[in-house]
Formats: sequence, C-alpha cells, structure tokens
Amino acid sequence: MKDITEKLENMLKKENVLKNEPMSKHTSFKIGGIADYFVKVENVENLRKLLELAKKEEIPYQIIGNGTNLLVREGGIRGIVIKLELKECVVGKQEEFAYITVGAGLPLSNLALIALENGLSGLECMAGIPGTVGGAIRMNAGAFGREMKDVVVFSKAMDENGQIQELSLQEHDFDYRKSAFAENGLIILETTIKLIYAEKEKIKQKMEECKSLRRKNQPLEFPNAGSVFKRNMDVPVAKLIDECGLKGYCKGDAQISNKHAGFIVNTGKATATDVLQLIQEIKTKVKQKFEQNIELEILVIGEKI
Repeated sequence: MKDITEKLENMLKKENVLKNEPMSKHTSFKIGGIADYFVKVENVENLRKLLELAKKEEIPYQIIGNGTNLLVREGGIRGIVIKLELKECVVGKQEEFAYITVGAGLPLSNLALIALENGLSGLECMAGIPGTVGGAIRMNAGAFGREMKDVVVFSKAMDENGQIQELSLQEHDFDYRKSAFAENGLIILETTIKLIYAEKEKIKQKMEECKSLRRKNQPLEFPNAGSVFKRNMDVPVAKLIDECGLKGYCKGDAQISNKHAGFIVNTGKATATDVLQLIQEIKTKVKQKFEQNIELEILVIGEKI
C-alpha cells in the first residue's frame, strides 16, 4: 500500500489523496465504513492516469459525486474511491436559447444558480437537489415534474481505457431515475444542456417555491439520502409506507421520517445495517399489505462486515 500511496501522491496533489478514509465523511447519510483510498481528481488527464494505474495494479475503483444518493456498508470500500472535481462551466448564448457545458463535479444547485444569473430557465426545480451534475445525469434526477432528460443535449464520458466518447441524448437511454451510465461503466466528464431565456425574477421566484416545498415536505434537518424508493406509478410509495403504520419506526438510530415516509433519516449514529434492516422491513410489510414490490432508488455499495 505504501507503494500505491506514493504513486497516487505523485500523480495527484498530496492533499487530494486520503488513506483509510471514513466514507461517513463523504455521504449525506453520514454513514459508511473505511475506503482504502479516497482521492479527488481535478482534471481529465489525471483521471486517465489514475485509471491506467488502477488497471496496471489491478485495483478496483468506485466513482462518486457528493454521496447524496449513497449508502455505504460498514465493511467499507476496497481499492480507490474517486471523487470528480470537474467543475468548469461555460455558458454559450444564442438568440433564442443558450447552452451550458458543465463539468460532472459541479453541484447541481450551483448550476441552477448560474442559470439564474444568466436569465436561463429550465433548472428551477433542480435548485434544491444536493447532488452533482454527473450524479444527476446518472440517475436522471428530477423534481416537481422536471428531469435531467428534459435539458441534456449530449455528454462526454471516459471508458475504463481512458478513451473519451460523446453520447447523444438518445444514447443516454434516460428512464425514471436511471440512465445508460448505470450499466455501461462510462465515467461522465461533462454535459451540455439547453435552456431558454426568462425573466430573472420569475426564475428566482420558481426556485424559491421549489425550495420552500422541499423544506416543508422533506426531513432536511436530519442526515438522509433523499427518497429511498423509486416512485410507484399508481400510489406514492410514501403513502404505502405510511398506511403500513411505519412512520417514525426505527432500527437503531435509523428512522422512517415522521415528516415524509419515503425518507429514512439518521437521527444520531445509525449504521448501514440499521438502514438496510429498515429497508427490508418496509419492503416486506408493503408486499404483505398491498402485494406490491418496491424498488430502491438509493445506491448501496461497500462490503458487509
């Protein structure tokens, strides 16, 4: 490991290489075991070199964004966790609309603010989503009826061999809370979106309305990973969970939110095991009462203890 540490520190800034790093520091759940290495990558060339090293040394790697849709098991993550810090943003204005090309590591909320500053509409409902642009594309994030598929034009991504590809909107294969990136192994580097012009005050007002609804209806006062389950097309999953009488139900310090039954919150020192046991009970009781299978929206990674 000493040899790998030296190679990583020679390749990246020393302060961007963290060894035996608790993933609880890098997830919105504040839960997670130790990663062998946690590295921040600030440019495409360093990412390419890092992938070359991982391939040569046969080291597994995991790409993450802001860890806002992520549950890491107590056993942690072997190999290298790579957090992309690609945050460059370029606005190209045309007569009727504008394109923004943005790095995958920029927080989606920051992108929404950049759109506001430039009088561009289309991201207002994304303002309160805490993830990065790359994470938002990977899961086709959305809120209040808008999704990333509504604004994306194309994206650039890198394969495991360091080759860069450009994917059209169709090649993203967007669906509800998923995209082609969940399975194709490509690492999103940047995306180009298309927005329309609007009055700044109207854009700001819509953003504030969306943020207000989020604060009112979601348990933002506790660490959480957003909606735990994907939307049910017939009845909201939160309603099914509520009707099972599970609001407020706990396993250790993991609790089904009293404010929104679709959220599990960390009320103190919850573990991934607490959360996973709670998830299993929810699935079982919803299946028993309503004969419906519900599907996870959050991503669970890492090793069991």
